[in-house]
Amino acid sequence: MRPLYSEQQEMLAATAREFAEKELAPRAAEVDEAEKFPVEQFKGLAQLGFTGLTVDENYGGSGGDYRDMMAVLEEIGAACGTTSTVLITHVSLGSQTINQFGTDEQKKRWIPALATGEKIAAFALTEPQTGSDALGLTTTMTEDGDDYVLNGTKLFITNAGVADVFTVFVNQDRSAGYRGISAIVMEKGTPGFSINPQHGKMGMRGCETAELVFDNCRVPKENLLGEPGGGYRIALKILDSSRIMIAAQCLGLGKGALDAALEYSRQRKAFGSAIGKKQAIQFMLADMATELDAARLLTFRAASLYDAGMPHSAEAAMAKVYASEAAGRIADRALQIHGGTGYFRPSVVERIYRDQRVTEIYEGTSEIQRLVISRELLGDIPD
Repeated sequence: MRPLYSEQQEMLAATAREFAEKELAPRAAEVDEAEKFPVEQFKGLAQLGFTGLTVDENYGGSGGDYRDMMAVLEEIGAACGTTSTVLITHVSLGSQTINQFGTDEQKKRWIPALATGEKIAAFALTEPQTGSDALGLTTTMTEDGDDYVLNGTKLFITNAGVADVFTVFVNQDRSAGYRGISAIVMEKGTPGFSINPQHGKMGMRGCETAELVFDNCRVPKENLLGEPGGGYRIALKILDSSRIMIAAQCLGLGKGALDAALEYSRQRKAFGSAIGKKQAIQFMLADMATELDAARLLTFRAASLYDAGMPHSAEAAMAKVYASEAAGRIADRALQIHGGTGYFRPSVVERIYRDQRVTEIYEGTSEIQRLVISRELLGDIPD
């Protein structure tokens, strides 16, 4: 099914699959129903070294490349969408921002505990009045002696309810446009920093999404990532690479839905035989498998480009938009195959159907992905 994977990637996938089947799948419904952060599951991922995957080994990470992470995320996502979101946010957003843009001192300070899962990372970009418009940030940061002072609010921040380390994007100079945006690291417990949990999500319900409020919150200048005004470039680069991981997550969601549909098609009988013998069902399954494999190939290409240090922005956007929307179509067909059984909890496909929907929204909506792709195609158009 995945002939492009190396032996190491197949081994990682097998390890992740065994863990997912034993530890994630049996508890996924409970995590979803209770909106419960998967603490024990996260600890299990840490013990396997997955919380440090793709992170520099010199700072306590597990090393490995994005194709390795892709192989792992597909298996995790197939069993529990929430846990895959938690892992992506921790590794490819929170930890990777520090891993890629932090100084040696900053990496030594934060990466070891993040890589081992001792501490959890979050990535704070979105605000109440901004989503796709990253230039519209209203959270401000001003200088005051040896500190920066933050004021403002962030919204829909994944992992925020349990995170220890936050990468926060702020507007340091509104008159400078994108050159006025900076990135800074802050820790839980900083005076003036409060976290308000958000409940009632449609899917990915165990991720501890929260609002962050900064009220004259003082952060040492030494916590600044990169140069003042370098935050916009940091955010774009991190989102580009993390979209590959969202695509990999969508492979997992699609795989989980397809596997459930296959099992049900073999067992459910109607009109005297298993529904899997009906051509209408067979054609749906064939389409689902084809779309899943196409999404996997697009994701593998994007991950390979990233690992080779080559431009990958458009390819990551293609993988993300196609894999997320394909996962939606696969989940829809899986639910249709299950009929009324699939419409009720605790059906696996009912949960996947809800979990998938946000993948077309976070880390750049489908519309933003198409904008990235079209700009790459068109280049500069003269007036």
